[in-house]
Amino acid sequence: MRRSPLLALTALPLSLALLTACGGGSAETPAAPAPSSTAEDGHDTSEEATEVGAAKARVALTYDGGVQVLDAATFEVLADLPFDGFTRLNPAGDGRHVMVSGSGGFHVVDAGAWSEPHGDHAHYYTGEPHDTDVVYAAEKPGHVVTHAGKTTLFDDGTGHVVSFDSEHVGHDAVAEGEAREYTTPAAHHGVAVELSDGTLVVTEGTEEARTGVRLLDAQDDEIAASDQCPNTHGETVAADETVVIGCTDGVLVIRDGQIQKVQSPDAYGRIGNQWGTDDSPIVVGDYKSNPDAEIDLTTRISLIDTTNATMRLVELPGGTSYWYRSIGRGENGEAVVLGTDGQLHLVDTVAGTVTKSTPVVDPWEVQEDWQAPQPQVFTLDGTAYVTEPATNEIHAVDIETGEVYASGTLTVQPNELTAVPGEVTE
Repeated sequence: MRRSPLLALTALPLSLALLTACGGGSAETPAAPAPSSTAEDGHDTSEEATEVGAAKARVALTYDGGVQVLDAATFEVLADLPFDGFTRLNPAGDGRHVMVSGSGGFHVVDAGAWSEPHGDHAHYYTGEPHDTDVVYAAEKPGHVVTHAGKTTLFDDGTGHVVSFDSEHVGHDAVAEGEAREYTTPAAHHGVAVELSDGTLVVTEGTEEARTGVRLLDAQDDEIAASDQCPNTHGETVAADETVVIGCTDGVLVIRDGQIQKVQSPDAYGRIGNQWGTDDSPIVVGDYKSNPDAEIDLTTRISLIDTTNATMRLVELPGGTSYWYRSIGRGENGEAVVLGTDGQLHLVDTVAGTVTKSTPVVDPWEVQEDWQAPQPQVFTLDGTAYVTEPATNEIHAVDIETGEVYASGTLTVQPNELTAVPGEVTE
């Protein structure tokens, strides 16, 4: 269900401690914070929380010097957390926490909104966003993948993989013995994803070259492998737990323990980033076809049909280009692409056609330095959140209608962007 900030219900705050029983307080008489303790899921229950009537989404963004957490409805800054150096952001998998890839490893930030199940319903809470001080150590923290209730981390510096139940993200699952660990034969810029049956899909390579993937069973024994994926990069999961991994000449499609190569229509057709959904068999990929360009201003996206292992390309209107952080997926499986023309283009992934284009930001240029602030897109619950670093703004777009229904001026220049729904996710 789409949650538009303009339509969000407002509830009287009810101050509660996390895990307080349903009858533990009232709007007129707030309940006192609970004594300091730790719940079974590892969360510190000493924090004071406010019960609200519905889930409250949070947006997180990086800037030069830190991470800000915003209310997704109003774009009010709820927390400004210092982090040194260039940092990256990912949802942690539990609908509440955010992973910050920074110095020393994967830092866990509590975005300050969550839900607690209670029989046939749930209660929703908000609190102050904060750095939990939980850090999953890594020399070069890389990809964070969430799937099937698991959060999987990959250390590019060592090839070390850590996978654990996403509900444990708020405490050190490794120290508590709640994590699966595996180390690749050689360190490389890689990625891993654990499937619901315990199968681990993990990239293979070295610092000099990445070549393909291996499938390991729950005991880390090899099920299958492929070395037919030069410059292996990125992953996503589509319907029926089909994993798609990108190559410089196509993709690998992995399903039911089998690996199939899908060739790009160009000899060099690099797909380095992919976007899938649990409900759609079609995966969206970026697409670059000029290996000699310093900046490959590609104007096409790729659509990979995992049911028949085929690929087709879709040209964006007016020859507009994009970059890999300006793509997302909508609730109905559509591709959402922010072009350098400043418009948000919606692509029907079944028909392979552009159905709507909406002006959102001023025209912009793709930068040679991928770490430089550039417009980014993150989709959540029917909304596309779009940053505009040139004006230090953020916008919320209703994906279905194309309406830019909210905008906010930031106090920093935004770079990386992510969001969490503020409730337990599957």
